[in-house]
Amino acid sequence: MQPISEYNSVDELPSYEEIVEYLRKKNRPRHLLVGNGFSMAYDRDIFSYNALAQFVDNLEDQLLKDLFTAVNTKNFEQVMQQLESFSEIARVFGADSQLIQRIADASDSLKRSLLNAVKELHPEHVFKISREKSAKCAQFLSGFLGSGGTIFTTNYDLLLYWVLMRNGLDNKDGFGREPLNPGVWEDEPEYSELRWGLNSDHQNVFYLHGALHIFDTGTEIEKEEYDNAHYLLEKVKERIDDEDYPIFVTAGTAQQKMVHIRHNRYLSFCYDALEQIRGSLIVFGFGFGQYDTHIIDAINKAALHGAKGTEKLHSIYVSIRTNESLEYLKSIEDRFQLKVNGFQSDTACVWE
Repeated sequence: MQPISEYNSVDELPSYEEIVEYLRKKNRPRHLLVGNGFSMAYDRDIFSYNALAQFVDNLEDQLLKDLFTAVNTKNFEQVMQQLESFSEIARVFGADSQLIQRIADASDSLKRSLLNAVKELHPEHVFKISREKSAKCAQFLSGFLGSGGTIFTTNYDLLLYWVLMRNGLDNKDGFGREPLNPGVWEDEPEYSELRWGLNSDHQNVFYLHGALHIFDTGTEIEKEEYDNAHYLLEKVKERIDDEDYPIFVTAGTAQQKMVHIRHNRYLSFCYDALEQIRGSLIVFGFGFGQYDTHIIDAINKAALHGAKGTEKLHSIYVSIRTNESLEYLKSIEDRFQLKVNGFQSDTACVWE
């Protein structure tokens, strides 16, 4: 299999099925990392930064509108990075405390708006996804979970979770229940909320940047789920309306994201798991942009695990949709400590 540097056009790249067949012959564990392109492949109109920015444009928060105009971008992360930098500069120059507080308030408002935008633009419930699309995506995902691999996602939305649950795939997200006051109940025992950590030893699905259905109560990491009376997103909305926000990495730069990750035990666990994968990693819909170098760092650590003869991550295979994306990946190829390969994104047929 040729490295990415040997190709001049997306049309020259191998197909997804060719990659899978090649890895089957290698008999290595296969892992999956998905980014926003996974959700955009389902519906490009609602799962994009432009759609999120348009949502904010329609809000009544004039300050946020002015911020996007001033920075001249539709990228939430870039605006948050600018706010963080401005706050640090203001402190260095001894700016008025009220100005610094206004910057902090604007940053918090932007984070809430991002979360609310994802919530409002999100499909209402799992059955809004057609059975055919859900089954097709499940077939794609089973190629990893069914072969002993793991799935990592940087997405906040519920699409991955919905597909995993609806199709009964063998996924383990580390959550479980424990009995409350065991041995006390004569009839039906009472159980806790779904808490993370009880089954983390066997976890094979990891939300690297958090997700809409995962909450940090301060003492526990909890997961919202369906019940007979409410769809999952309705329950998430109720918690958000009560100003109980999901675990949601919204920091701008990779360094700022890592600060958030390392200060949350769930996120830190997921990130460490990415650093420890071995075999091969298939990447779909993740562009390795300038704000995601922490993901490259984790992949490089996995690649260096075998320095003394132990198993390691040997190579990655990245979905590529355009020639521009191909050229960009070639330009950052030297940042990786392992072989970088590509495949034609459309041939993966994730949703159809």
